[in-house]
Formats: sequence, C-alpha cells, structure tokens
Amino acid sequence: SLGKCVKSFNSHTHIVSAVSFSHNNRLLASSSYDRTVRLWDIITGQCIKVLQGHSSEVHSVAFNPDDNIVVSSGADYTIRLWDITTGECIDILYGHTQIIRSVIFSADGKYLVSCSTDTTIRLWDFNRRSCITTLKGHLNAIRSVAIDSENTTIVSGSQDGTIKLWDFNTGECFKTIKGDRPYERMNITGIKGLTEAEITTLKALGAVEE
Repeated sequence: SLGKCVKSFNSHTHIVSAVSFSHNNRLLASSSYDRTVRLWDIITGQCIKVLQGHSSEVHSVAFNPDDNIVVSSGADYTIRLWDITTGECIDILYGHTQIIRSVIFSADGKYLVSCSTDTTIRLWDFNRRSCITTLKGHLNAIRSVAIDSENTTIVSGSQDGTIKLWDFNTGECFKTIKGDRPYERMNITGIKGLTEAEITTLKALGAVEE
C-alpha cells in the first residue's frame, strides 16, 4: 500500500545524518555520527561495505555520476573520496575550518561543491583535487548546497535565514532570497539578562539586528 515501509536498513550505531541513492539505483550510501559511511545493496538490504576513516561525525554522502566513487564530509573538517569497489579512501580534501555540512558532485562529475559552518562554500576541481574558489557572503553556518545541471549556478541555504545564488564562473552572489520574519525591523535595543539562545531566537524573528 502507499506509504508502507518496504525495507529497513539497520547497522549504524548512532544518528544517520544523510542517505544517497546511486544513479543506477542499485546501491544506497548512508553517513552517520558513528563516524562511518555504509554502502547497502538495495535489493537485499544488506550492508556490503563499511567505509571507515573519518575521525568524527559524518554529515554528508553522495555518489559521483559514474557510481564508482562516494564522497563524504564531516565534523573532522575533511572531505573524503572512497572507491566503492575496494572501500578504500583514495583522497582527502582539506580547506574548511569547521564542520562540513554537505558535499555534492556536479552533474558531469567534474566538480565538487561543499558548505560548512565556517560560513563558506568551496568549489573543487575533482580531477585536480584542488579548491578553485571560496564563496563568502553568508553570516552564519551554511547547511545545504546545490549546483544546477549546466554548472552555471550554485545555490546555498544558511542559518542566517537566507538562500543565496552564486555565479559558478565568477563566484559572485547575484541574488539573495530572504523571507519576511514576524518582527522584522523592530530593532529592539538595550536588552539585558537574556541567554544566548534567547538572543538567537530574537535575531531569527527579526526583532534584533545582527
């Protein structure tokens, strides 16, 4: 029946942070706070490989278009590339200075895009394993990133409440999307005795300027 759970994959020992289908729909990759990436056979539901190497929580996982490499990112500030046949880590990319919340391949597999709580987005040349450019403009942690199929636009979503669109070639932000907040521009001043959490909530509502 519609909406029925047809299979359950059980092996991780902590929070499962992300999942990704292979492009041929034969495999599933999952990342977890247990510091592992796991590969699953979709048909049998069996875990066929455990990819180990991250030294802290893993936050993101994705397949390349050829389905022979998986990329992951985590709280150890690294991006790791894995050979899905051998299960070996074939490269590690460094550059971000805080948790890397998400990493994805471009549709043609030539680039990687990553985002971090360090408030930056990084565009990587996959073949050279090097950072091409760093996109800056968000005021808080960046939680999500995507790239269009033609490699012209990168989009990011942040805890600063904005979505930003970036020109792939220049690295410039050409549009910022921000919804109206309930108490926008009230600009309450002189507040005292509030916790950091309470101040953060007021900022999110627009009642206090950044």
